[in-house]
Amino acid sequence: MVTIQASKKKVEESQYCEKPATPNSCLCKERRRMGIIREIPVAEAAAHKVLVEELDDAIDSITGRPLTGSWVWDSALVLSCWVSTHLNFQGKSVLELGAGAGLPGLTAALLGATRVVLTDVQQLLPGLLKNVEVNGFTDKVEVKQLVWGSDDSGITESSTFDIVLMSDVFFDSEDMIGLGKTLKRVCGEATQVWAAREMRPWTGECLDQLMAQGFQVVEQETSQLSVHAAVQDSNTFFAIFQIKPTLAENSQP
Repeated sequence: MVTIQASKKKVEESQYCEKPATPNSCLCKERRRMGIIREIPVAEAAAHKVLVEELDDAIDSITGRPLTGSWVWDSALVLSCWVSTHLNFQGKSVLELGAGAGLPGLTAALLGATRVVLTDVQQLLPGLLKNVEVNGFTDKVEVKQLVWGSDDSGITESSTFDIVLMSDVFFDSEDMIGLGKTLKRVCGEATQVWAAREMRPWTGECLDQLMAQGFQVVEQETSQLSVHAAVQDSNTFFAIFQIKPTLAENSQP
């Protein structure tokens, strides 16, 4: 955990507000509107673009609050950009937790993953299904409801994945117990878990909760210049983390 303390210092010095991806971001600047469908470049190759429908006015019918997961956040842009140059998705199975609009998972599908499962709460599934369809990924991308920590989900005990992706999931430290339980369920010995997060005052507490459950949290060395180029916001600090779960509870004697 060499670099986590440095990140916490950044967090303590900052007060960032929740906000969606800026229209000027490097991954957004070339995207064009096609009705309400946006085209987002996720790699240097011109062909590597993902279509995402963003619903700025989507409301949760139960709570009456905006469905903030229905648009693309900067951390999803940063993670998609980073994995496109650091991970090999060819032939891999990928799970996205807290998928929202599904950009990182759809990026994995675009870059060669053979099976991708996008998961989130029930209210966001219709938007995820639409994004799978508009990208033509219905043959290899599934959409499932998954509440962290719940045993009642479409992810079975035998479902382990090569790669797990998460962006902007470190909000409430109380949610980390459920997230940790889910991660232990879906991770095998070789599973890689990657998370991107805009650093905020509560991020460190969420990471502490995961470490208290036996996870190792390793911040990746990233050039903030390249990250800021991805979102064109020099006042925001982003980080990429590898979350390494302990498999002790799942190991056989």
